[in-house]
Amino acid sequence: MTMATLNPDFYRVRTKTIATVGPACRQEHQLAELAAAGVDVFRLNMAHGQIEQHQETLAAIRRVSRNEGRPIGVLADLGGPKIRLGELQSGQVECRQEARLRFVRGETASHPDELVSNYARLIDELKAGDRVMLADGTVALMVEECGADTAVCRVTQSGIVRSRQGINLPGVKIGLPAMTEEDCTHAIWAAQHGVDFVGMSFVRSPDEVLALKAVLRAHGSRAMVIAKIEKPEALDRLEEIVAASDGVMVARGDLGVEIDVAHMPVAQKHIVAVCNRYHKPVIIATQMLDSMQHSRQPTRAEVTDVANAILDGCDACMLSGETAVGEHPQAAVEMMNRIALATEPLLRDRPPLPLSDVRIDDLHRVTEAVVYGVQFIASRLDAKLIVVATHSGATALALSKLRSHVPIVAVSDCEEVSRQMCLNWGVTPLEGAPMRDSDQLIKHIEAWGQRTGTLAPGDHLVLVSGIGLVAHGHNMLVVHEVMSGE
Repeated sequence: MTMATLNPDFYRVRTKTIATVGPACRQEHQLAELAAAGVDVFRLNMAHGQIEQHQETLAAIRRVSRNEGRPIGVLADLGGPKIRLGELQSGQVECRQEARLRFVRGETASHPDELVSNYARLIDELKAGDRVMLADGTVALMVEECGADTAVCRVTQSGIVRSRQGINLPGVKIGLPAMTEEDCTHAIWAAQHGVDFVGMSFVRSPDEVLALKAVLRAHGSRAMVIAKIEKPEALDRLEEIVAASDGVMVARGDLGVEIDVAHMPVAQKHIVAVCNRYHKPVIIATQMLDSMQHSRQPTRAEVTDVANAILDGCDACMLSGETAVGEHPQAAVEMMNRIALATEPLLRDRPPLPLSDVRIDDLHRVTEAVVYGVQFIASRLDAKLIVVATHSGATALALSKLRSHVPIVAVSDCEEVSRQMCLNWGVTPLEGAPMRDSDQLIKHIEAWGQRTGTLAPGDHLVLVSGIGLVAHGHNMLVVHEVMSGE
């Protein structure tokens, strides 16, 4: 597969698409189909499957990337300290309204009214009045009485729960560590195998993010740490967590159970706004096109949800079950891109965003000033591309966060940085460009642009690069008119 087989709209879509790998798309030809449909980053859900399986998937994604002729990022999403039900009698329990159920110690229930958990200290940490949410919040219990070895609960929202489904405890302070032993093993594997992003589940404090970074750095990895916001404690310390992380995921599944679901849209908008102020990529996840697990068409509400996430300023939208276990993974990716194409023109009518009061790490003040001016020059000339040569990716991120309507092409001399820029809104990373010679770089971009249909004779492109030492920042700006190929 080559660049020519890409969805022809790929280079027009600014919002990035993340697709979760699972049984429905694990084969290499299936991954290639999703990449051609417009996937920018593939997510490995480390809570499921064995490391050997993830290793095979990672190798397949890298081959697909080479065949596509473009960088594709990989996100290893750590499972985190998820509390789950143990083995229930008969595999499931029907929770009838107002019925009493008992949490008992152990991981295997011996009676129909018993619930068990993989967290040994659950009974010790529950108290009367606590809420217990099961199966992604579809079933709710209220703790009425706690004893030495049991916690009696009343069903306040009926339904059926099954073995190994999740337990959420809104407002309950749980003494679980930020990373389990399995998480540490997975993080080290990700570091040793060049994974680009590592997601941290159930983040509660910035120290937890920094601890994961320390593990990755100790094993020679510069992977970006993505903090998943899914606990009330994370909202309480949101700015600190965003500042400590390299990116953020609004993990609406658990967050929508841990807080009042009616507050979920407001929380999402707040998280996105804070991330944009801190210049951090932000991902919206969970149930974005959920109905497409079984249908080829999403609901109107889902389409509106995706569009509003884009208008709010998210960098990427993530597909979970839609691609991992759904019946139409490729259609889901194509739909995500169709919604983005229809929505993003509305962003063009907005005035340029002001410079944030928060500085980007590794971004020189000269570069910051040049970047802010580039958007006005490009707009005035109706330029078709902004091209940036970047070593760390910071300049491309700064341009991305200004939300210019002019597409950005970024080149780097580091493959890892190229793949990490796959998460930046509006940025197309290119590998193999001669970034140290401005004339050669312009010729390379000109040829690429005409080959992909993004440039034509007479079009203008604006190049941002540096003269002299890297420490001087990006202090060169070149305007180039595309010449006829004849």
